[in-house]
Amino acid sequence: MGGNALSEAQDDPAGTCEGEPASFTGESETVWRYAMATRAHAVVDAADYFSLMRDAMLQAEQRIMLIGWDFDTRIVIGSGRRWWNLPRREVAPARLGPFVLWLANRRKRIDVRILKWNFGALKAVFRGSMMLDLLRWWRHSRIIFKLDSAHPIGCSHHQKIAVIDDRFAVCGGIDMAGDRWDTREHLDDDPRRRRPGGKLYGPWHDCTMLLEGEAAARLGEFGRQRWEQAGGTPFEPCQPQDASPWPSTVEAEFRDVEVGIARTRSHYAKACEVREIEALFLEQIARARKFIYFENQYFASRKIAEAIVKRVSEPDPPEIVLINPESSDGWLEQAAMDGARIRLVRAIEAADHRKRFSVWHPFTAGGTPIYVHSKLTIVDDEILRIGSANLNNRSMGLDSECDVFIDCARPANGHCGDAIRRLRLSLLGEHCDMPVDAVAQQLDRHGSMAAMIAAAPATGKRLKPFVPHELSDAEKALADNEVLDPERPEEMLSFYRKGLFRSRMIWRRALKRNGNEQSGGAR
Repeated sequence: MGGNALSEAQDDPAGTCEGEPASFTGESETVWRYAMATRAHAVVDAADYFSLMRDAMLQAEQRIMLIGWDFDTRIVIGSGRRWWNLPRREVAPARLGPFVLWLANRRKRIDVRILKWNFGALKAVFRGSMMLDLLRWWRHSRIIFKLDSAHPIGCSHHQKIAVIDDRFAVCGGIDMAGDRWDTREHLDDDPRRRRPGGKLYGPWHDCTMLLEGEAAARLGEFGRQRWEQAGGTPFEPCQPQDASPWPSTVEAEFRDVEVGIARTRSHYAKACEVREIEALFLEQIARARKFIYFENQYFASRKIAEAIVKRVSEPDPPEIVLINPESSDGWLEQAAMDGARIRLVRAIEAADHRKRFSVWHPFTAGGTPIYVHSKLTIVDDEILRIGSANLNNRSMGLDSECDVFIDCARPANGHCGDAIRRLRLSLLGEHCDMPVDAVAQQLDRHGSMAAMIAAAPATGKRLKPFVPHELSDAEKALADNEVLDPERPEEMLSFYRKGLFRSRMIWRRALKRNGNEQSGGAR
């Protein structure tokens, strides 16, 4: 699509968009689709995910569709070792780029379609063998690699989705990119955590969701629409098939469950704005009775913080625990996103009369910060939500996002609560270096997640509490002006910034709770 993205969007106000496929209309303001999954499973950390995706792609019969913020063809997704009795030509390569080419050459029916955000495309020039991999892909008639530029200026294509044969799909936070691979042990100086150039990178925590059945078909439908919106030639859904690419080594946590799909998309050209993810977060925060467990890369959304302030201001609020990285990646994001986090946390703390809100950072046994990239929410062990959306403004209204969730309140999902609880205990155990049974015992003993975390041994992996520092004037300006994290696309080009707390709702509620006129933060 040509022309200025912002002006195109302004010429066609949201809500009156033309050319919107009828099938793209959501079921509600919070959900695009509900669909049944014969199997569903949460995968924690990319070591398992890369291996499982390799197994699933090896079983593809018709199509592999990959949608991501970034791709690096140089990453290793399998050992590449061959069995003693197999000829070398029958063994799939370990690296992603040669693996996709090898697979397409041997499966004459399958086609491969890869959609990547267009920003940063020039990085491929500096990624050594990646340019050669892309050239080989380009020359293959059944491999199409496309860059997505169909979004307003400053917005990104942030979804992380894979669909195979419209029977198996993945939706979550893990890109097939560098610096992602890690095990749940998050070892210090793990020599396997190595960039293609040889340099080691730090520990990384992430998660995604595997889906099979109708839910996978709906993500396939969504992927085809995203492809067309990016300017790609339309293509048909896969033919029905009995065989499933579900990895044989995975025993699914969930069977015969109904899965909800929620999206974010900026208004661009004839495509309407979608803010289901934001509405769903607000609905699920309001619904919590006992607790909310968040894992997220950022905490910078004003509306999410206001929803939390409302809950912690109640006489008997739910416990809210947020697992966050110690700091954002890159100095500018540290100044902008981390500054916004400090502002928001202080505002929440001012209203948190029962001390039910806490933020924690994971560390290795040796004290190295573990970067949190996962986007996971668990509410009362009744809702499990995994996707690409961060708890920042961009994910609420700018970037293209996709989350999936399982809600025990849905008629088909009454049997899911125990599996959701086991996953939460497993995640707490991963962060606190404790077996699941011990986590359950300590939760019963201490009565809250925060108290259990605080009492956990500090000899292995551990969680440390977030301690806000005093912001410099530059950090305050970046945080309040939402330079990297605006709420609307038009704000990317606007010289007028109204600030992080433009409604000042957070501060009014906090001041009312404290009964004084001293906010201690943004004015």
